[in-house]
Amino acid sequence: MTHPANALDDVVHQRIRLGILAVTHEARRVEFGFLRTTLDLTAGNLSQHLTVLEKAGLVKIEKGYEGRRGRTWINLTATGKKALYDEISQLKQLIRQVEESPAADPAAEPARVENESEGG
Repeated sequence: MTHPANALDDVVHQRIRLGILAVTHEARRVEFGFLRTTLDLTAGNLSQHLTVLEKAGLVKIEKGYEGRRGRTWINLTATGKKALYDEISQLKQLIRQVEESPAADPAAEPARVENESEGG
């Protein structure tokens, strides 16, 4: 049986990118400055993470104007929505596995794991 942690997506699971997907999911589209403020990021840091998400096809970035001011809007793609839901599903499985393990009982004896490098 594969552990649920193995199914976590490295692109999505990174804290900032997961935050971008979650915030963007809550709105139809989100403005760059709102994301930057909400996630407490620098513009450069946010830009780098958006580039990763855009290359993976998880977000669509639109540039335009609102009045005379340049604006950047971020939309979640169908692929991005599925990736977010899949990640949440895997996290739920991971949480369930941890909560249902015998080690979740504070009175239980700690499990012993043999180290294969020590000759097991």
